[in-house]
Amino acid sequence: MKNTYQIDPAHSGVHFSVRHLMLSNVRGTFSGLKGTVVYDPADPAATQVSATIDASTISTGDPSRDGHLKTADFLDVEKYPQIVFTAKRTQKTGDAEFKVTGDLTIHGVTREVTLNVEDVSPEAKDPWGGTRIGATAKTKIDRQQFGVSWNSPLETGGVVVGDEVKLEFDLEFTKVQTAAA
Repeated sequence: MKNTYQIDPAHSGVHFSVRHLMLSNVRGTFSGLKGTVVYDPADPAATQVSATIDASTISTGDPSRDGHLKTADFLDVEKYPQIVFTAKRTQKTGDAEFKVTGDLTIHGVTREVTLNVEDVSPEAKDPWGGTRIGATAKTKIDRQQFGVSWNSPLETGGVVVGDEVKLEFDLEFTKVQTAAA
């Protein structure tokens, strides 16, 4: 039976990390996450996923850096206010694991990426009579391929910002209740 779930933005988040000065990782989050999943346990390949991130919610814990990340040097949130993922195909790879391949649009550029989805929980009742599930999804992208190319060379070699960005989605969903027929 096909079920529809909505992302619970209060209990979900998008986390990222990227190399800084070729020395350490800078980590950050996006809090403005919305989306839906349509899932039928009998037909996992028919899973539909769509998610939208409010790019202006980027936070690294440093307001000055966050301001720079919102400019045309990086995300250009005035021109591209949303980051969007739409699934094209889903493959079940384990008991609670999937590979979800789809189109990711960042900075106005769309590329195909594969999310490794794991820890998909069974449905659970919440204290308010609703039904929930949870999951974690991970992927790596090359920010240059999305037109996010600002950088500065270092005197010692290397660059200020690495190209590889690790993304991790911690997701909690609420089941959309359907009217009884």
